[in-house]
Amino acid sequence: MGTVRKTITVTDKQDGWIKAQIDAGHYTNDSEYIRDLIRREQERSAELEAIRTALLDGEASGEPRPFDAEAFKRKMLTTHG
Repeated sequence: MGTVRKTITVTDKQDGWIKAQIDAGHYTNDSEYIRDLIRREQERSAELEAIRTALLDGEASGEPRPFDAEAFKRKMLTTHG
């Protein structure tokens, strides 16, 4: 995987936060911290997209059917003890 050099600007407060994370041993340098933030955001976005897709699939699956919670509980107790 290739790399691209980027220049970013952060506030003094943000820079202090990044330095504190490095000093605490969570990261070895600024770039590692920023890459971790990007990875986390990519994962979060993928999870949100999966939820959106599931919701759309559910909406497209047709009219809802009645659900009998007591019958479901009985069936689960019978099947799984």
